[in-house]
Amino acid sequence: MSGPDISVVICVYTEDRWEDILAAVSSVRAQAYPALETLLVVDHNEALLDRLTKEYKESDESATEVRVLANAGPRGLSAGRNTGIAASYGEVVAFLDDDAVAERDWLGHFAAGYADPRVMAVGGRTEPVWASGRRPDWFPEEFDWVVGCTYRGLPQGLVEVRNVLGGNASFRRTAFDFAGGFATGIGRDGDRLPLGCEETELCIRLTRARPDAVLLIDDRAVIHHRVPGARERFRYFRTRTYAEGLSKALVARSVGADKGLESERRYTTRVLPAGVARGVRDAVLARPGGAGRAGAIVAGVLTAAGGYVVGSVRARRGGATYSVAGLAGETGSEEEPGIEGGTR
Repeated sequence: MSGPDISVVICVYTEDRWEDILAAVSSVRAQAYPALETLLVVDHNEALLDRLTKEYKESDESATEVRVLANAGPRGLSAGRNTGIAASYGEVVAFLDDDAVAERDWLGHFAAGYADPRVMAVGGRTEPVWASGRRPDWFPEEFDWVVGCTYRGLPQGLVEVRNVLGGNASFRRTAFDFAGGFATGIGRDGDRLPLGCEETELCIRLTRARPDAVLLIDDRAVIHHRVPGARERFRYFRTRTYAEGLSKALVARSVGADKGLESERRYTTRVLPAGVARGVRDAVLARPGGAGRAGAIVAGVLTAAGGYVVGSVRARRGGATYSVAGLAGETGSEEEPGIEGGTR
């Protein structure tokens, strides 16, 4: 099958997701467009590193090669991804969440996008798999990004975008030569506050370094992402939206508010008011969850705005730092005030 060789990087950090990790790897091995290799990058967890090394020590030669690596950088998702990039051999590097499974044609759709040499990144669609078996009535589709999934308001089909979403994304290897790696200190780190936006910052940096670069989302490249019960609750919703505000403040400081908040302005002024209107309409028609969804959208906006204000103040005061790594995984000299990392 013609097309670029693709390395798949799966960053892992806890044995609590053991079965999910195995399922993620199995879904890569089952791809119609075979991966060149799968790299499991373990984030500073010796027990998990040893267990996975033993699990894949005698990998079936007829299947996709699986390599288990320790995160060579500081604790967190960004450094784990940078470790995977540095160790991989593919022309394209794809990223899959450790609690997600990819549909059989996932990599095939990614590969097709790179037929155009201008394309530097291709992302896909992430569908939630709710622990309770269905979406909570109060949970608005406009906020599915809270649980790491594709949300209402993103364009559909094969479209050019500002940034791809990190749990279901791929990059041409040369993209990291132009832009460097993921910035450490922006995104998720273990079991603390659930920050994010590391892929947004990278994509904006990439298009600044290469103004002719094209970034795509192909919604046929589907993965299914497990949403644990704790993330179906309003408490997590509120915490995650606040953390998003903190992260957006750091991204805006890094790349400028014009690009850092460009998509968010459209989302806030067009997508969310329409969502509130739908929720109110459903409440009037006595449909389940209408008032809750409208209220959650308003609460999410206010909480994210509060996080953005707090994050902006912290950044101006120089409360923390972030660093941009090169392709080989070494930390560059660029540092800016930032916010410390959070959880997956």
